[in-house]
Amino acid sequence: MSAPHSHTHEEPASFAFDADSEAQIAKILARYPESKKASGVIPLLYVAQKQMGRLTGSAWTPRIAMDTIAERLGMAPIRVYEVATFYFMFNTKPIGRFHLQVCGTTPCWLRGSDEVLRACKDAGHLKGYGDTSEDGIFTMTEVECLGGCVNAPILQVDDDYYEDMDYDSTVKLIEALKRGERPTPGSVTGRQGSAPIGGAETVLDIPMADVKE
Repeated sequence: MSAPHSHTHEEPASFAFDADSEAQIAKILARYPESKKASGVIPLLYVAQKQMGRLTGSAWTPRIAMDTIAERLGMAPIRVYEVATFYFMFNTKPIGRFHLQVCGTTPCWLRGSDEVLRACKDAGHLKGYGDTSEDGIFTMTEVECLGGCVNAPILQVDDDYYEDMDYDSTVKLIEALKRGERPTPGSVTGRQGSAPIGGAETVLDIPMADVKE
């Protein structure tokens, strides 16, 4: 179980990669020549963020972790800060145990993302985008296109995609997360891949009108 955490912005005094992270880093840096190891900055930032989530219950990347990465990769710290603040995937302040990422781009909006947002606010007790619930369980942010437009609207929870969402299914998902359950990612309607609603069809599945000679 994750340690209890505060979602206030408190920088840790120190940071060191644990054994699990070091094993991942060894594999990551093996991809790059020694002179190009700075290319590993994005995956190392992600490793640091995942470690924080694993150890504290809040997946974010404190500045001291960025400094540790800069030293490991032989980079100026400012270059790591630039990367971490440019990409939306990195959280530079503490977040809740679950990160609710609501896509409001046109395909999701047309398919009802406003209702997904409303459900997140109601069931997660969130005021709006950027808010963290008082109990520290949820943080909600708005994201741009998640690339799952055919199964819109999409709600991303941490790294998992939940597809074909509506108000009721979003509330059901959030209540399950509160109970410590992790529903299977994918279409909540049971759609296979990006098959049509109602299931895949072929020409033979579609009734044809009688044709008279």
